[in-house]
Amino acid sequence: MSSAAATATSCHGLGVALLVLLLVAAVLGGAEAEGKAHNYEDALQKSLLYFEAQRSGRLPHSQRVAWRHHSGLTDGLEQGVDLVGGYYDAGDHVKFGLPMAFTVTMLSWSLIEYGGDVADAGELGHALEAVKWGTDYFIKAHTRPDELWAEVGDGDTDHYCWQRPEDMTTSRQAYKVDRDHPGSDVAGETAAAMAAASIVFRDSNPHYAHLLLHHAQQLFDFADKYRGKYDSSIAEVKSYYASVSGYKDELLWAALWLHRATGRADYLDYVVDNADSFGGTGWPINEFSWDVKYAGVQILAARLLLRGEHATRHRSTLERYRAKAERYVCACLGRNTEGGADANVERSPGGMLYIRQWNNMQYVTSAAFLLSVYSDYLAEAGARTVSCAGGETVAAEEVFALARAQVDYVLGTNPRGVSYLVGYGSKYPNRVHHRAASIVPYKHSKEFIGCTQGFDHWFGRRSSNPNVLVGAIVGGPDRRDRFRDNRENYMQTEACTYNTAPMVGMFAKLHRMARQEREHGSTTPVPVTSTAAEV
Repeated sequence: MSSAAATATSCHGLGVALLVLLLVAAVLGGAEAEGKAHNYEDALQKSLLYFEAQRSGRLPHSQRVAWRHHSGLTDGLEQGVDLVGGYYDAGDHVKFGLPMAFTVTMLSWSLIEYGGDVADAGELGHALEAVKWGTDYFIKAHTRPDELWAEVGDGDTDHYCWQRPEDMTTSRQAYKVDRDHPGSDVAGETAAAMAAASIVFRDSNPHYAHLLLHHAQQLFDFADKYRGKYDSSIAEVKSYYASVSGYKDELLWAALWLHRATGRADYLDYVVDNADSFGGTGWPINEFSWDVKYAGVQILAARLLLRGEHATRHRSTLERYRAKAERYVCACLGRNTEGGADANVERSPGGMLYIRQWNNMQYVTSAAFLLSVYSDYLAEAGARTVSCAGGETVAAEEVFALARAQVDYVLGTNPRGVSYLVGYGSKYPNRVHHRAASIVPYKHSKEFIGCTQGFDHWFGRRSSNPNVLVGAIVGGPDRRDRFRDNRENYMQTEACTYNTAPMVGMFAKLHRMARQEREHGSTTPVPVTSTAAEV
């Protein structure tokens, strides 16, 4: 579970010389995977299985993760609303609306950019199911135009227990935002998720896509008209998913997704008119996460500029968005030469982007995705370079090279040779901090496991989890590439849905590229950036 403390936005800078050495280490590191190409198709298949393991509600007959069973079947009952379904965000059983919506947005964005690659790998059906499991829940949770149920369960009481979701005895209290208790961030992110998903379903299920778009537009209007942070309205969320960045990034984010879904100029007007006052063009941020959307906003805005999809009056503002987008890209590359200590993202000795101690992999996977899509936007526009703060320019090819290197680090090209995608490769975390995975599966033993009984009999075991949480991406190693596979080490061994969501598109794209490389006789498994090649 991500804590409120895990949303600070500062990063440490790196000198160019040190960065070069780290890039070399990233390319040469990883004893297990060195010289061996990764199986991105296998990684894609496994990543989609993970979302089935995180399902709440009544599971369908097509459920492939057989050690899970129905759970949370009375969610919303006390409040007189049907809130059955959705996703558990991590290793516990609270349904948190903000990270769930971000997960669905990123799954949808993966399919919007790389849906063809997902289809070619035979996984489009499973990917659509993963998106729809979330959006079906959001439709239920959006009970009135200005009412959204944003949380089911209470993190404090939930964390006192270690139970399977099938045995839950903890509170299933539901919490909402409305006119009197606003939550522009959670409503805005849910609007973004439904708008993005409407694009995904436009061809295969146009009626459903229209329904999603209707909800998205209502939610955006609600978020914009009744402004406020959702953690001020729902105190129970503050210790877990506090909105540290506020709600203005989500309003810009939602408006851009609604513009992409509808083509309506008024949504782009909103993004341009509020660029300065909402921080979209003035706040350089080195992370992209469930809380901080600015980098995603800036890259989506830059896409419109690169594609020429804007009016003349929008151009100067979109150029400022693009400048901030490229500052983020250059921060990941370590190539900003002005801006002080926070100008660039720190790297581990093995080359992993490092933002902070708690669940750092979420920032690695989201950065890899943003770098990849931006490299695609540049290529489509025929742009060859990225402009960094301080005047340095970087070849566009280097942007994607870093994205691929981060994905390969996740899959085992790292100093420990550990795959942080559970179930992939020969060496991966076996003691994931996850209640359902760490306890005997319900289908093997329907005997009730009480609140503290799970701690007594399962949590402290030194053995591997009885169920492999296939496709989960755990919190990952520290800034020195150190990782301790222990259930109690939740900062490193807990997995979250928003860690894996950006990788669905990345694995599909890299699977297609790896196939093309094989067809053209390429045997280089790890891309070398131009900087590392010069060394």
